[in-house]
Amino acid sequence: MSDQKAVHIIVRGDVQGVGFRHFTRMNATQFSVAGWVRNNYDGTVEIWAEGPESKLNLFIQAVRRGPSYSCVNKLDITWETPKGETRSFNIRY
Repeated sequence: MSDQKAVHIIVRGDVQGVGFRHFTRMNATQFSVAGWVRNNYDGTVEIWAEGPESKLNLFIQAVRRGPSYSCVNKLDITWETPKGETRSFNIRY
């Protein structure tokens, strides 16, 4: 369990209304990453993800790319201590 890391990401750009949350969940599942994603009122998308650092780095690359109709301008990434709250990846509303 010591190889588990957590990352908090704020995604900035044209990232709402383009399937970003579903894209994020799909990639989290692909890379076996747990956590959640949600839209924020300020137009950003917020992500909490936990898993092995190597998988999280692949996940971050996918988030940086985003779905085809999005335009990711910036990722604010903060590495955190895992909370172990979830074993799946959920969309929060």
